[in-house]
Amino acid sequence: MTERMCRDFISLNKFYFQTLLGLYMTLSLFFSSCPPQMLQYPLHAVIEMKEHLFDWASRAGVQWLSTLIPTQHVNALIFFFIISNLTVDLFAFVIPLLVFYLSFIAMIICTLRIFQSSKTWENFKALTSLLTRFEPGLDVEQAETNFGWNNLEQYLYFIFSVFFVIFSFPVADKKWIPCSELSTVAIFFTVLSYYSLSPAAAAYARRAIFIEVASNLCCLTQLLPEDMTGLRFLGHTFTTVPLGESVVLKLSIPCLLYIYLFYLFFSMARTRGFRGTYCFLIPYLVCFMWCEFSVVLLQNSSAVGLIRTCVAYFLFLFALPALVFGLAIMLFIQLFKWFIELELTKMIVTLVICAIPVTLRLWTRFSMSILDVLRSFTQWGPVKFILLCISMVILFFSVYVYHAEGQKVYNSTLTWNQYSQACGPPAWESKGMAQTQIFCSHLQGHRVTWTGRFRHVRIAETENGAQSVINMLPVFIGDWMRCLYGETYPKCDLKNTSQANSTAVEKANSSLSGPVSLVTLIKMQEEEELCQIKALAKHTCHVKRFDSYRFEVTVGIIQDGSSGAEDAARDIILMASNEFRQVLLNLKPGNIVEFSTKLDGRLGAKAPAFELKAIHCLDCASSWLTGGRQVKIERDFRRTTVRAFKFAFDFFFSPFLSAEIRT
Repeated sequence: MTERMCRDFISLNKFYFQTLLGLYMTLSLFFSSCPPQMLQYPLHAVIEMKEHLFDWASRAGVQWLSTLIPTQHVNALIFFFIISNLTVDLFAFVIPLLVFYLSFIAMIICTLRIFQSSKTWENFKALTSLLTRFEPGLDVEQAETNFGWNNLEQYLYFIFSVFFVIFSFPVADKKWIPCSELSTVAIFFTVLSYYSLSPAAAAYARRAIFIEVASNLCCLTQLLPEDMTGLRFLGHTFTTVPLGESVVLKLSIPCLLYIYLFYLFFSMARTRGFRGTYCFLIPYLVCFMWCEFSVVLLQNSSAVGLIRTCVAYFLFLFALPALVFGLAIMLFIQLFKWFIELELTKMIVTLVICAIPVTLRLWTRFSMSILDVLRSFTQWGPVKFILLCISMVILFFSVYVYHAEGQKVYNSTLTWNQYSQACGPPAWESKGMAQTQIFCSHLQGHRVTWTGRFRHVRIAETENGAQSVINMLPVFIGDWMRCLYGETYPKCDLKNTSQANSTAVEKANSSLSGPVSLVTLIKMQEEEELCQIKALAKHTCHVKRFDSYRFEVTVGIIQDGSSGAEDAARDIILMASNEFRQVLLNLKPGNIVEFSTKLDGRLGAKAPAFELKAIHCLDCASSWLTGGRQVKIERDFRRTTVRAFKFAFDFFFSPFLSAEIRT
């Protein structure tokens, strides 16, 4: 028994010493890996460990929270809400102005860089004159040619910017372009670009700039009053000679001066074995473009605008402190009015909503950022970045125009009876529906105007981006935002609802209701409808003004003027956008309507669906809600493009040649 106790005591002490040895080895390994500062300052080590622990816990918590929040869904909803409020008209208004101003800024930047490089040219001339003293056989002209070739980058960027300005200016809204102010800027840069020319190029360009200014001044005499016949004679066109179908030669004094200007261009280009093209001609084109553009802006300016510009520049030079103070006060007043009109609470909430995707994006574990992409692009320089943005916008716009302006057949003589016989029930019985659809597919693209009987209309689709975002929020936040961005239900007496509704209809159909506007009638009708639904609604506010509907209109063919012979199998469906809302909602079943559409889709099938282009009720009462022809607004991008090309041609060749293109 004593021996057994000794063995137990030895094994117990052995296990104890092994545990101590393992703990000692672990601690020695830990302390050997720790920095000396951690052992000397244990309190700081504990604080640092706590900060690292909190940092790790916060990152883990953010990742866990980001998995709970549907970031992609929120971003998509906000994106589609913004896109749903963007229209083709808005893009057609914003894109030309954006391209014009960005290109004009690029022109200014390139001109300033060219003027700065003129000092480099002076240093180069001083260096070559110094080298000729030591090496008399140095070819100075070859050195100047190489120097001009190596410094063409800014000139090429300037020419690209000019093309963008020329094509965007006739399309942009002139109300948003201060032509008077920009004309003085263009004149200033004309002089600046002339003084930035090298001495060798200035010798050739002196006569060219004189002839160009004289030609433009003769053209501007046509803006003078008619009683000043002597001065207006300088810009009078004596005769026109057609050169083909689209180009006309105008014989006048400016035309003769312009022909001589082209001869001077050729003289610049042919010097030094046509190396003068990039040594003399291209540098002078900067001055030429600014001068021509200043003339275009002056033609679109007014006398009051020019006087205002001169006074503004005078104040800018001699009363700059007072001008800055006045501009600051005006800016403060405008911002104050803006805050009052847009409601501060609504604006703050809108900014918070727009900041949500950015905040959630920063929480994700992806390191790629849009700001990094933009920063990498801006490293190219402002001019390259501007030209890249403009090129992408124009490329996208060109693809859209090409898709929207495909081959179409306008003013088709195809009647509804002809279509019904070839693609309707008679053709189904003889050839079958599938064979009929193949046969009728040849009619794709015909734009027709037919007359039919309105049967009914239904809503096929409803879009409301604001409602989709509000539905994702908690109930109390959703109700508050619904009242913030929407409208409250009107206070109305349910007993008088039917009486007021009949009164509104009588006012709408009465011919004596001239003083009552259409907007007032529509508002009265909507209020009466809201009064009827107010008792059943579960919210105090609504955001129905953001609704955008897409309608399906069923129209039947009229045969021999009798409704009994009408066949429902010959009916067609017209897909109408939200702009036809007021007309369609006030049509009655049985009304005779004239509509325009384009044959597309399932031609030859039963109840084919076409896009509604225009509609007009022929037998409706004299009501402002249904009277008149409602037309789908479609921009003629082809005509706009032709007008831009015509302006570009006249910019470069007028008054020598002029484009006569029907737009």
